[in-house]
Amino acid sequence: MARTPFVAALQAAAQRHDSLLCVGLDPDPARLPVPWRGDARRIYDFCAAIVDATHDLACAFKPQIAYFAAHRAEDQLERLMAHIRTVAPAVPVILDAKRGDIGATAEQYAREAYERYDADAVTLSPFMGFDSVEPFLRWPGRGAILLCRTSNPGGDDLQAQPLAASPHGEERVYERIARLAAGPWNRSGQLGLVVGATYPAELARVRALAPTLPLLVPGVGAQGGDAAAVVRAGWRPDGPLLVNSSRALLYASDGADYAVAARAAALATRAALAAAQTAARA
Repeated sequence: MARTPFVAALQAAAQRHDSLLCVGLDPDPARLPVPWRGDARRIYDFCAAIVDATHDLACAFKPQIAYFAAHRAEDQLERLMAHIRTVAPAVPVILDAKRGDIGATAEQYAREAYERYDADAVTLSPFMGFDSVEPFLRWPGRGAILLCRTSNPGGDDLQAQPLAASPHGEERVYERIARLAAGPWNRSGQLGLVVGATYPAELARVRALAPTLPLLVPGVGAQGGDAAAVVRAGWRPDGPLLVNSSRALLYASDGADYAVAARAAALATRAALAAAQTAARA
């Protein structure tokens, strides 16, 4: 059976589950439930239970590769990706890797994301230009989500800086990235952008420049982003929005009920996003 392209799979999952929630999987052994605390061998068990508890509430899953690789748990990540395919075959999986290189190296990063881990999409840094993005576009139907206006304060150092010469008048770096992703770079039709929840005004600007691109929005929950403000700024009927929550779900409890608590937190977050979406439609 042919694989559903990333953007179409994302839209279908969001509609099916009535959800804008992307469940982030950032497993820190030091924060696992008490009986497993500090035991990196339990990363898969922990994440698989979170997936089981939330798979009908999410429009996407987003495992962060560093949390696996730092603990020599790449094999557990492979198992987790296969588990998600079994439990939630129609929910796209975004490998959060933030790769950014060119040529043969970029080709190998694409192979890692799409072949080894069988991800539907991967996050990328566009700092090296289109050369660093193009190898990922050769994989039919796979997504590439470019860092644009990130949720960290240090993003101002580069992303918010004005460009000295621009055909669009006053333009900041993140605006140029959004224009490129919505225009000449989007040869596959599967590009998206990362825009932090902590900058709703910039999120609205990115949405205006890239009205139909998927926007992956981290920073809701533990980082303090406001869900309603995110939906007002970034949701459009024809513009997919993925609002990521990681720590607020994963660590809702450190006891044996951690998966039940994660589901409750996911339900609450999904409901808050849905209410904001209803208000945005009005």
